[in-house]
Amino acid sequence: MYSIGLMGEVYKPGEDSYLLQKYVEGLVSGRVLDMGTGSGIQAVTAAAKNLVQFVCAVDINPAALIAAERRALDAGVLSKIEFRLSDLFNNIEAMFDWIIFNPPYLPSSQGYDEASWAGGDTGGEVIKCFLEEAPRYLMAGGSILMIYSSHSGLEEADFNGYDVEYLEEIGLFFEKIYCVRLTPS
Repeated sequence: MYSIGLMGEVYKPGEDSYLLQKYVEGLVSGRVLDMGTGSGIQAVTAAAKNLVQFVCAVDINPAALIAAERRALDAGVLSKIEFRLSDLFNNIEAMFDWIIFNPPYLPSSQGYDEASWAGGDTGGEVIKCFLEEAPRYLMAGGSILMIYSSHSGLEEADFNGYDVEYLEEIGLFFEKIYCVRLTPS
């Protein structure tokens, strides 16, 4: 069971998380990187699949890694997941078949305390940095499974270098959330 204090510092799963989880359940296999693992919902979902051999769950927030590890322990998949403190790819050396990313995507000039949701001044800065680096960490034929918001400030040009497959769109009160599969072209 998670303490309220601990989960107060960690992004709690919401509609965006559950949308992404649906496609993690249906698509991912092999070696998986869960970028910005937060509560660990995506890492645990992936690790529970027989087709997934290994999951590396990373986050910039140490409290998130603790919460994710507890979730993995509770789910009985701890042995398939490695937890690593990292700011995007700064502490990653391996290559993966899939990279899962529920990024911070809302516009904000906040810093570390809001890193779970604040994506920079326009909302898309973290995503753009991620998209620039990600291909170096994908195995041949690998893909990214990611969500983003209509408020992220992203344009078609931000996805240059990728084949984009829109998997699903959901409308929330003030935004649309998109789940996409990105494959380097």
